[in-house]
Amino acid sequence: MRRVVFNQKGGVGKSSIACNLAAVSAAQGYRTLLVDLDAQGNSTHYLTGLTGEDVPTGIADFFKQVLASGPAGKKARPPIFETPFDNLHLITATAELADLQPKLEAKHKINKLRKLLDNLAEDYERIYLDTPPALNFYTVSALIAADRCLIPFDCDSFSRQALYGLLEEIEDLREDHNEALEVEGIVVNQFQPRAALPQQMIAELLEEGLPVLPVNLMSSVRMRESHQACMPLIHFDPRHKLSLQFVELHDLIES
Repeated sequence: MRRVVFNQKGGVGKSSIACNLAAVSAAQGYRTLLVDLDAQGNSTHYLTGLTGEDVPTGIADFFKQVLASGPAGKKARPPIFETPFDNLHLITATAELADLQPKLEAKHKINKLRKLLDNLAEDYERIYLDTPPALNFYTVSALIAADRCLIPFDCDSFSRQALYGLLEEIEDLREDHNEALEVEGIVVNQFQPRAALPQQMIAELLEEGLPVLPVNLMSSVRMRESHQACMPLIHFDPRHKLSLQFVELHDLIES
């Protein structure tokens, strides 16, 4: 199973959701890989604690091999980082991805990530892909390579308007490049249960027939603390309500 977490809007919790679901997957015994495709490297930092030059080469190294001519390009494979958490491996991201993007676009390497994940499927039962907050080369590569797509959503009017366009773009890409891709659901993040607006907006989206998942991830300072500790919630505070919500969400999409 290959699952991409994507929304063009920044600040909706893509990296937090991708890392925490991957961590739950690994904790439940699935051999799990997270691929960080965002030059900001938030998932990389969250799962390793490393920044800057200390970050090992990862997906950028793979794409540099792809751009190389001859056997190196055909047999490209990135180094895979073993996180401190059992069963959870990571392909890291660095700022170098931004420089590589126009070169990859010019040489039409949009299907290389899918081929890589085809090869890695023998080693991993679950693969999560964290994407940049833009529909760029890396995001399109991830959507072409994935089976399922989760869309993080925070309940405000700007996010809602952007959501409709996002769903249309995913559908266009599905028809043109990856008919197997399924929008698994919209994940409501940073939910405030005592506020009327989020509940009203969720009800309206459901009335419109949009695939809003029934697990709402609460807003909690515990998430920011887990970022600071570089430890997903299932390990940082497994009994916290938000940790249990991630487990519930994971079990829902795996059912």
